[in-house]
Amino acid sequence: MATANNRVKIGILGASGYTGAELVRLLARHPAAEITALTADRQAGQPLGAVFPHLAHVGLPDLVRIEEADLADTDVVFCGLPHGTTQKVIGDLLEARPQQKVIDLSADFRLRDLDSFAEWYGHEHWAPALQGEAVYGLTEVYREPVSKARLVANPGCYTTTTELALLPLVEAGAISTEDIIIDAKSGVSGAGRAEKQANLHSEVSEGVHAYGVGRHRHAAEIEQELSVAAGKPVTVCFTPHLMPMNRGILATCYVRLAHDAGVEDLRACLAGRYGDEPFVHVAAAGVSPSTRQVRGSNHCVIGVFADRLPGRAIVLSVTDNLVKGASGQAIQNMNVMLGLAETTGLEQEALFP
Repeated sequence: MATANNRVKIGILGASGYTGAELVRLLARHPAAEITALTADRQAGQPLGAVFPHLAHVGLPDLVRIEEADLADTDVVFCGLPHGTTQKVIGDLLEARPQQKVIDLSADFRLRDLDSFAEWYGHEHWAPALQGEAVYGLTEVYREPVSKARLVANPGCYTTTTELALLPLVEAGAISTEDIIIDAKSGVSGAGRAEKQANLHSEVSEGVHAYGVGRHRHAAEIEQELSVAAGKPVTVCFTPHLMPMNRGILATCYVRLAHDAGVEDLRACLAGRYGDEPFVHVAAAGVSPSTRQVRGSNHCVIGVFADRLPGRAIVLSVTDNLVKGASGQAIQNMNVMLGLAETTGLEQEALFP
C-alpha cells in the first residue's frame, strides 16, 4: 500500500506510443504514483518532452532502451510494447524480479488457450508458464483475481467496449449466444503511433473503412470471454472500422433476445450489474451513447434499443480507446492490485467539446 511518504515506483516500457503517453498523463496526477523509468528504443536518449511536448513540464526521467532501464526499485511495470515482443521481455523481467507486478497492454497474454494464440498471432507462445498465471484485466469482471495477480493482461479496446455491454446479458441468459453481430468503430489512435501510409490524414479524413474483415484478432478475445460467461463455445461476427477522429470506440451489437426477454429486461440486467460500478453507466431509455460522452475519461456508457426486427435488440457501448480501452483500465487494475481506491487518478470527467 502506498502512503504519502512511500509512493509506488513505476516503470513504463514503450513510453513513446499513444498508450505510453496516456499512462504518463494520468499517472502524473496520481497521488500515489512516481514514474521512475521510461523506455523507448527508437527515441532513447531523448527527454519525453521531445516526443510528447504536452508532457515536457511533468519532470520525468529521459527515455532509455529497455536493456538500459533501471527497474530495480520499481513496484509496478506497465508494458506498452508491440504485440509479439512482450512475452520474452516480461519473462526475463519476472525471472529477475519475481516480486514485480506487471500490467501488459499488448495482446501477448490475453488468450488463455495457447493453440488459439498460435492460430491468431502466427507463432507459438514464448512464455507458456506465465500465460497460465496471467489474469485477464477486465476489472469489473475479474476484480478479485486482479487484486491477487502478479501479471495482468489488459484487455483490448474493442474487447473492453464490447464485453462490458454483452457479458452480463450472456451470463443472465437474456440474449441468445447465436447470431451476435458486432459492428465497431475506432478513432485512428487505435492503430498506434507508428508511421503508416494508411493512417495519413489524407488517407483517413472524410471517409470510413472496415479492416481486418472476418479475421480481426480481437474476435478471439471477445469469443473467449463470452464463452466463459455462457459456459459453452460462442462465435461472433465482428467487424472493426476506422473513423476520421482521434479517439473513441463505438460498438453496435445486434443480438437476439432469449426466451421472453424484452429490451427493458436487458436494460435492467445491465443497470443491476453496473449499479455500483464507478466507470460503467447505463443510458436512459431512448438515449444513444456517443464517443463524445467519454472522451478523455475512464468511463463506458451503454445503451439498449429495440430492433425493428421482432425478437432482436441493439446494444451500443462507447469508451475512449486510449483510456478505458487501454491506459486508464491499466491504472484501474494497478489500483486494485495495490489495494488503492479503484478510482484513484481516474476521476477526470469527459472532455467536451
